[in-house]
Amino acid sequence: MSISGKVVLVTGAASGIGLEVAREFAGAGAAVGIADLALPAAEVAAEAIRDAGGRAVAIAMDVTSEAAVDAGVAALVAAFGRVDVLISNAGIQIINPIIDFKFDDWKRLLAIHLDGAFLTTRACMRSMVGTGGGTIIYMGSVHSHEASPLKSAYVTAKHGLLGLARVVAKEGAAHGIRSNVICPGFVRTPLVDKQIPEQAQALGLTEAEVIRTVMLKETVDGEFTTTTDVARAALFLAGFESAALTGQSITVSHGWHMGG
Repeated sequence: MSISGKVVLVTGAASGIGLEVAREFAGAGAAVGIADLALPAAEVAAEAIRDAGGRAVAIAMDVTSEAAVDAGVAALVAAFGRVDVLISNAGIQIINPIIDFKFDDWKRLLAIHLDGAFLTTRACMRSMVGTGGGTIIYMGSVHSHEASPLKSAYVTAKHGLLGLARVVAKEGAAHGIRSNVICPGFVRTPLVDKQIPEQAQALGLTEAEVIRTVMLKETVDGEFTTTTDVARAALFLAGFESAALTGQSITVSHGWHMGG
């Protein structure tokens, strides 16, 4: 179940969960493509991995652009010869009541989460089919299973990833391609830090109350999930080289949402 020597593409990998995933895989011996809209930050991340003795390359990628995604995957294959694992992680958050939600914001969020997942999946699957298969992992959320106020577009997108993963599992099986979804709870990333004051204002709560009574209310211990927790779950799924575990979601959330 080792991923040493594998080639991994991580989107949204210049910061937050994606960066921690990239570091974890590089530390385990994988060659990593740090794909991000922010190329300078991706280059810094890739250089840090190389300085630590790992293998990494920075890739400029707007996941909503078909041309950019195809070119980015081609660049990774040119650098390392193949792609074995895709971690589709790029995402944003926009919070508003449905009645105030701008259609342009709805389309932008869904494009990054769903179009991005589709385009990177298609490009990587095309490569994997010719090289003996691989693993595709989507960064879902507890909101792939649950709903919260103010997050209509995000909840819709994260639910959609479950459907895409299940189709990939069925279409990919004949080619040795597996797919799964990681569903983290709240992780203290810049994305979540930004939400705390936004939700406090929208819900009429203090920031401490948002953390305690909204974000972590349903956990068993009142703790945030960490980027390391999520990265290690990704490493486990990528190294599980059997279709016994495909088309599934695994929730990493300190007990928030214990359903299937």
